[in-house]
Formats: sequence, structure tokens, C-alpha cells
Amino acid sequence: MTAGPFIEVKDLKVHFPAPKNLFGSGGAIKAVDGVSFTLERGRTLGLVGESGCGKSTTGYSILRLIEPTSGQILIEGQDILQLPQSQLRPLRRRMQIIFQDAGASLDPRMPVGDLISEALEIHGLWPGADRRRRVRKLLDLVGLSTQHAERYPHELSGGQAQRVAICRALAVEPQLIVCDEPVSALDVSVQAQIVNLLQDLQKELNLAYIFISHDLSVVRHVSDEIAVMYLGRIVEKADRKRIFEGAAHPYSRSLLSAVSIPDPDVEQRRRRIILSGDLPSPANPPSGCRFRTRCPIVEEDCALHDPPTRLLEPTHGAACLHIQKSQELLKWT
Repeated sequence: MTAGPFIEVKDLKVHFPAPKNLFGSGGAIKAVDGVSFTLERGRTLGLVGESGCGKSTTGYSILRLIEPTSGQILIEGQDILQLPQSQLRPLRRRMQIIFQDAGASLDPRMPVGDLISEALEIHGLWPGADRRRRVRKLLDLVGLSTQHAERYPHELSGGQAQRVAICRALAVEPQLIVCDEPVSALDVSVQAQIVNLLQDLQKELNLAYIFISHDLSVVRHVSDEIAVMYLGRIVEKADRKRIFEGAAHPYSRSLLSAVSIPDPDVEQRRRRIILSGDLPSPANPPSGCRFRTRCPIVEEDCALHDPPTRLLEPTHGAACLHIQKSQELLKWT
């Protein structure tokens, strides 16, 4: 095993052709436009932002479910974007995904036992009776009984279906799991159970997670580091404590100001930062800083310069030309 992070993403871009207009040219939709980060085994990176900011596209492109336009995705030093499709199957054992809608990701015509053993069959793992034992062990690992192996997806509750989806992801012994809003469709009590299960599995199996969500309270609970995305780019990245206690980018602060605090006195004093306007189109992003059209502290130079990521601390970076002004004016209370 190589030293360094398990996965390293460098300047990842995913551009889709835009529909042609009256003049014949549609340009490109820049869904992901220069994303970079690293992640070690046993740790969780939370990806947060509004719908349409590129979170899920980033996750899918890392697994090559969507082919990136350019960039590098290094798994223990090996750039998987240079591998042909024929060499991807062994690598797919190491990277799996849990989808938001577990019910839609499970074939309704197959019982749970067959859904789990299908992945083992594809990769030629645990043949014969060993495969059945492996399925039983996996069901037990995610808190389901062996009787669930005979049930069909429509016979499962939402929480049970998500446990089966987690079971399928674990079947081939991955090292990285992309969790694409895995609890957003569940009741709050069931959300807590699934989140706790994912954390227990991470500790037991030393898994790396990319946890995609718009629910900051869940992200705060599960993540070691948090990357805030806006219009295809990471605008701020830091450890969990730093983001929630000292976020520097005005977009991060606006997101955090919408999270309720279970203390009525503090909640009453807090200032809510309400953004004006809608998310711009990724087919035609604003010049300079992409956030400037909605930023509460925008200056004239924001339209002229694309802000580089400025390191405030060794592990805390934010892409804003006026970070000091953001920290001074956009107070939490």
C-alpha cells in the first residue's frame, strides 16, 4: 500500500454539452469545474451545498458512473481516469455507492438474498455454500435477520431497504463508499439509526466515506472534514469544528445561519443571512467570483477576479477575495 491519502482528486471537471440555441451553439454545462480534495481511510468527507451545486455529480464521476471531462482521480497513487473500461472491474470492488432512494436502486423482481449475492457472482467471490454464508453474515452486519433474504424490496420498510442497499455496497469489501444523501428520504428516528450504523461500520471496516447531503446537522454528526460546494466548485473546506464554529466564506455562513440551534435564547439572537436571487446557471456562470450575484458583501473587484483558495490555516481554505470583511460583518449573532 502506498503512503499518503487513499483517494486524491485533482482539478476534477465534468462538463456536459448544453442544448443548442437559436445560433447553433449550446456551449457547456459546467456541473463540476475544478474540484480538488484528499481523503484517508477511516475518515469521512462531507460534501454540502444547494441542489444543483454538483455534489452528486462529483460522487458519480469519482466512481466513473459519469465520465469526467478532465482532471485526476488517484486511488493510492493510481490515476483511475487513465484505466480502460476492461481494467475497471477489479477497481470497482474498492469503490461502492449508496443511493438516496434505496427502493429505486433495488430490483423489485429479486429477493434480498439474490440482490446481495448478485454482486458476489459478478466478481466471482465466495462460490457455492460460502456465498450463502456470506449473505447471512452481511445481513447480520447491517442489523437484518436471515429471514429478510427471502423478502422482496416492496416488503421492506424504508429503513430496511436502506440497510439492504448498505449491505450490497459492503458485499464486495470496498474501501471507499460514496453516500449520496443516504438518509434524506427516511424518517428522523430512522435517519439516526442508519447514520449510527454507517459510523459503526466505518470503525469496524476502516472505510472512507464521501457523504453527500444538504442536511448540515447530519453532515456535522458524521463528517471529519466538510467541503462546501457552490456552482461546481468547492468554496470552503475545513475540519468539521472549524466549519461550524468559524466558517469564513459568506456562502458557508449563509448555509449555517439556516441551521436551528436547540437553545431558544441563542436562536433568538442569531442573525439569519438570507441570499437574494436563485442559483445561476452552470451553463453561464457569472464572471469573477461565481457567488457574487448573491453575496451580501460583494465588491466591484468580485466581478473581475476569480478568487483562489486562500489558506487561513493548514487545513482550512476558502475561495473569497474579502474573507476578513466576511468574518467581521457576517456575525453569527
